Amino acid sequence: MISIRDRGLLYGDGVFRTILARNGKAQLWHLHYIKLKQDCAALNIPCPDSDLLSGQLNDLLLRQPEGVVKLIVTRGEGKRGYAMPTHTESTIIWDISPLPAYPTDWATQGIIARLCQIRLSQQPRLAGIKHLNRLENVLAAAELNDDKFAEGILLDVDNNVIEGTRSNLFMVSHGKLVTPGLSQCGVAGVQRERIINWVIQNKMPLQIREVGLDEVMHADELFVVNSVIGLWSIRELEQRRWSGFPVAKQIRLHLEDADGLPVSVTVS
Repeated sequence: MISIRDRGLLYGDGVFRTILARNGKAQLWHLHYIKLKQDCAALNIPCPDSDLLSGQLNDLLLRQPEGVVKLIVTRGEGKRGYAMPTHTESTIIWDISPLPAYPTDWATQGIIARLCQIRLSQQPRLAGIKHLNRLENVLAAAELNDDKFAEGILLDVDNNVIEGTRSNLFMVSHGKLVTPGLSQCGVAGVQRERIINWVIQNKMPLQIREVGLDEVMHADELFVVNSVIGLWSIRELEQRRWSGFPVAKQIRLHLEDADGLPVSVTVS
């Protein structure tokens, strides 16, 4: 039972993770827990112990070994009003859904995306955090009212390109891998961090910075990533089309290794 005074329900006062489960194993669970702990700390929410969550997750996967797992941690029950309770006990909610049946050619041939009209508001205090206040993403997803659109691309109020409705965005431009900075808004996903860390470790050209729409439309490659889809190249965005995706194809192979990225991506 979840209290009607749970602050996750009343105010979106909580965080969550979305995890891919296959063959009874939660992919990249250790990285998701690190992110969960960081996000809880940023909002001053007590983070449940790793052993506790791991045990609950294992019990869940014994009953349903494959699917998309969602873990929600809220600040817990409180009194009426926005003020944080002095003492709280976090609420833990687990959910698991069947694996989505995406068209196979989305991974191999790329997807069609569209620009969303809604703009992400800027709030540095919440930037990067996967918190429960996701109404902007809900409204953006509602704009994808045609099955041909697999993802929507979101800009902020200053017209900087930030991310997808459910994914992080990368582009290949002038021999460099570029991903938008998330200092003002957006969600910093696990797959984004994996790619960034691997590129840094291997001293490849990488830029994390503001990205304008014109630059995106003239990029050599575009792709989006998250923990469920892995990597999808974008083959069409508005009137612009791409093909080939040589860099994205290499990175996709590495992301499929749940233990980490091997060592051979060449950005040219």
